[in-house]
Formats: sequence, structure tokens, C-alpha cells
Amino acid sequence: MTTETLEFQAEARQLLQLMVHSIYSNKDVFLRELISNASDALDKRRLAGLTDEGLRADDLHIDLAVDPDARTLTVRDNGIGMSRDEVVGLIGTIARSGTAETLRRLRESKEPAELIGQFGVGFYSTFMVADKVTLLTRKAGEPTGTRWESAGEGTYTVEEVADAPEGTAVTVHLRPEDGEDGLHDYTDLATVRRIVKRYSDFIAFPIRATAAAGAEEQVLNSMKALWARPRAEVAEEEYREFYRHIAHDWTDPLETISLRAEGTFEYEALLFIPARRPHDLFQRDGRHGVQLYVKRVFILEDSRELLPDHLRFVKGVVDAADLSLNISREILQQDRHIQLIRRRLAKKVTATIKEMMTGDADKYRTFWREFGPAVKEGLLDPAEDRKAILDIASFASTAGEEPTSLADYLARMKDGQDKIYYMTGESRAQVENSPHLEAFRAQGYEVLLLTDPVDEIWVEGVPEYEGKEFSSVARGAVDLPADEVSEERTGSYAALLGWLGETLAEVKDVRLTSRLTNSPACLVSDADGLTPTLEKMYRAMGQDVPTARRILELNPEHPLVGALRTAHEERADDPALVETAELLYGTALLAEGGDLADPARFAKLLADRLARTV
Repeated sequence: MTTETLEFQAEARQLLQLMVHSIYSNKDVFLRELISNASDALDKRRLAGLTDEGLRADDLHIDLAVDPDARTLTVRDNGIGMSRDEVVGLIGTIARSGTAETLRRLRESKEPAELIGQFGVGFYSTFMVADKVTLLTRKAGEPTGTRWESAGEGTYTVEEVADAPEGTAVTVHLRPEDGEDGLHDYTDLATVRRIVKRYSDFIAFPIRATAAAGAEEQVLNSMKALWARPRAEVAEEEYREFYRHIAHDWTDPLETISLRAEGTFEYEALLFIPARRPHDLFQRDGRHGVQLYVKRVFILEDSRELLPDHLRFVKGVVDAADLSLNISREILQQDRHIQLIRRRLAKKVTATIKEMMTGDADKYRTFWREFGPAVKEGLLDPAEDRKAILDIASFASTAGEEPTSLADYLARMKDGQDKIYYMTGESRAQVENSPHLEAFRAQGYEVLLLTDPVDEIWVEGVPEYEGKEFSSVARGAVDLPADEVSEERTGSYAALLGWLGETLAEVKDVRLTSRLTNSPACLVSDADGLTPTLEKMYRAMGQDVPTARRILELNPEHPLVGALRTAHEERADDPALVETAELLYGTALLAEGGDLADPARFAKLLADRLARTV
């Protein structure tokens, strides 16, 4: 038979070198690529056999053969095979793609070329580990085969072979250095088994391996892609076992979610909501839990693009029939298919949580305790469906010990109430004991108690729910319909209020309030000002935030405030009144859990005042 030697173009050689040394970050992927190509060939033969009896094959499979003495690894399939022209054309994809523009884009690594899915790209990853690659193939139904061979340098050879079996066999002649450590010795069956288990375990065809002539054959992959089977045919224990395998979690999941999208863009997904949060849930470099497969070939373990960040705790698998990937199958292209998957999965997970909320209260409480703070992070992103997130959220409330949904809060609102009242703080105990709640409790208004750090931020950007505005009880003026401070009462306190405003440099203003019933005073922020907790958060993140001057509100019904007004009217120049003003401000600050600027001075003033009363 005649052997033809063909020469690569100069740019094609450059592109090959770039792929081998720069594009792939893990040498093991060459075997994944060869198995993926073999699986595609088997799929094509199976489809061809449906319409052509002569192309039907009963035992479609992939064989892997290792030879430590010859240092070769062979991947063989009995799939559709290739003609001579197809060999030159498919493997020559790189030669035809070897343009200056392609090289420039790959070198800059800004927009990876969409070459994956073309046989040549994955095939040439073999030269990361090979001195030479030999391909022997015969197209099903044709009389002769083709042998292709190259050392990955300037040329390759093509020759006709009379007795080639149907299908394709790729023999990788391995470099000596790839056998120096046990982890990358590709003639070691244990290494091959590890790679197959990681990347190709769910390939639909059996992947068989032999270590030497006459050795017992082993099937390396499970072929059990649970996501591809109807849910009615899968036992719950199978789902639980699969979850433990991918999540590395010994507990059972709270919920199992399966879905299938058909039509112009097809994919399958099997997702799990865990029962407990991972240790790295709130770490910046924490891992996401969804793995990406393409046609049952493992691509990515940490697929951040497939679910929004606030659902990063969800574990599972997405298997796409056709997806635009970069040249190494390692980074997803941001295309409309990815966005479609992301929106559909997020919507399905959110709907499942809502079903849990209405149908299994105990399970939902477990979920929200573990993952509620993460879910509420979605409220920070205007691009997310904030209404859907608020629908599945629950919050501590003055109405009882159990958290409440916003829908239940609205159902309990008083006649004429047009706002959802809330207060933020560092703990429930601190917020519940705050003087800001006194009038709301007295008049029967329910207040949400928001104590997660994320609550301080999302309430700034989410104005309303179901047409009801969110309103902080610790910011701005109180607009409760009853017991408002009369103008006459305000006028009688005008002198005291003005004097306190001049005396206390820490406050922006002093005014009377109807929000207090038992306490003499409290501090409130402007309607558009930062809360003290939010100030602390910004400083903890390294941001230089000026200390906001707040408003001191006085309860005109409290004996201390009334006595202070009388004393100021009678002896405005008494130095003891200044100390009383400082104590009044300090107690208001302590009552809300604030920090005194000078605790020692406050303690001395308080001790001296107590000593004079004994």
C-alpha cells in the first residue's frame, strides 16, 4: 500500500505547540478526549444502524489496552469509523484553522476559539504525553481502512490498510517521563481506571480494559447516569448513594430535583439540596456544587456559571447534549445556552424550596436554618428574581418564636397598615430589647427582626414586597397613627431640645418621639443614613466610613425627661445638667447595643450620680 506524507503548515505547527503546552492544564484529559471521540463514534454507528441493517452492531464498546513494555496505550472502538478523506479532513481541522487570527486569540486567551467538538482538537491533546500517535480506522461498510501516524512535528503520514477492523483505534506511544511517577503512568491500569472513573464513568457504552494479552477483561465505568433515567425507575437509595458520592457528605439530602429540557437545546439535570451547610459556604473561594457533563463526559467539577451564587450550596450534575466550550473543555463560554440553563435551574430550585415551605415545615426550617443567609444574598443582585427569593424567605418576628414568611406577615397586618416594619441588629435578643420597638409592641404592630449580616444590605436595595414598603423602626420619623406628639407638647420642650442639641456634639438633632413608651430616650438614623451595624460592616471590610451623627429622640412621658425639662427651665447654667445629658445619651447608646466612646468617663459619671442619691 502507498504511504503518503503530508506536511503541516507553519501556522498549524504553532497552533499544535500552543495546545500542547498552554491550553490544557491537566495531561489526564487526553484520555477523556479519546474516550469522548470513541463514544461519539459509537453513537453515530448506533443511529446509522437504525436505518441501515448492514451497519448495525450488537456489541458497541470501547476497549483500552495498556502495554508497559512497549509504553503504549490504545483506545479502540467499533463505532462508525472514518474514510481516508474523513481522517485527513477531521484531524486536519487544526491545519485548516491555523490562521493568524486563531493564533492571536489563543495567545491572548481573551476569547478562546470555539473549536471543541471538532475531532482534531481533542485528538491532538494526545501529543501532551506522546512521542508518536498512530490511528487505524475503517468506516463501517467500506472495504479498506486507513492508518494515520505523526510525531506531532512537521509532517504526518496516511496509508491505505486492507485488513483494518471496523471502527477506530488510537495508539499513543508514551513519552518516558510520563511514567516516572505512579500518578501519570498511563500504562498502569490503576491510573487508567482512576481517569475513567473521574471523567468517563457515565459514558453509555462499556469501557473495557486489558493489561496484557490473555489477561482478564475489566469494565471500568458504571454506565449508571441516574440523571438520564426516568425518576420512577430509580430507587431513592440510588439517589442517596449518588449524592454521597458527588457531595462527599454522609447525610441524606433534603430534596432531590430532576429535570429534562428537550427541543432545540437539550440537557438533563439531577440536583440535590443538602441537609447541612458545607464548611466553606461563606468563604470567598468556597466550591460550588454542580458538576458539568457533556454527553456524559465529565467537564467541570465547580461550575459556577450554572447556578447563581446564592444557590451555590446545591449539589448535582448537569449533562448537556451540545454546549459551546472552549478549546480545552475546561471553561464555559458565556453564551445564551448557559444563561438558559442557569435561569431554568434557579427557577426549579426556588420552586422546590417553596413546595418544601408549604408542604413540609420541619424540612423547610432545617433548610432555612442552614442556607437562609446564603439565599438572601440573591436579594443583593438586581438581575435576580427578588420577588421569588422573598417568597421563600422567612424571618424572625415579634409575633412569636417561629420565623414567619412575608406572606403570613401581610396576612396579620393591622387595618390601615401600609408598611412592613423591621429592625436590624446583631442578635435577636439585642433587637427584641431595643427601645425602638416599644411603641410598636404597645400598639400591636409586628416587627421583623433581621439579624443576619446580609440583612443590613439587602433592605437598602429592595424597596417593597407585594406593594408594601419596607420601613425600619430605627430610622427616620415614626408615622404610627396613634399617640403622635402634639405641636403644643413639642413647643413646651423647645428650649430643652435646643440646649441638648448644642451640648451633645455627637448628635445631629434632638426631638420628641412617640416611638418610646418605657425608655427615656433612643437614637435613630436619618431615613437615608447608615445604621451603626452597617458602619461596622464597612469598616470591617476595610472601607473608610465617617461616623454618622444620629438623632436623639426623647420620650416626653418619661419622668426623667420631664424632670430634665423642669431643671433646665429653673437652672440652665447648672453643670450637673451637662452630666445628666451625657448620661441620657450614653444610656440610649447602650440600650441599642452601641459602644461608648469613653466608657471610663460614663462609668465615673454614673457612679458619682448614684453616690449622691444614696
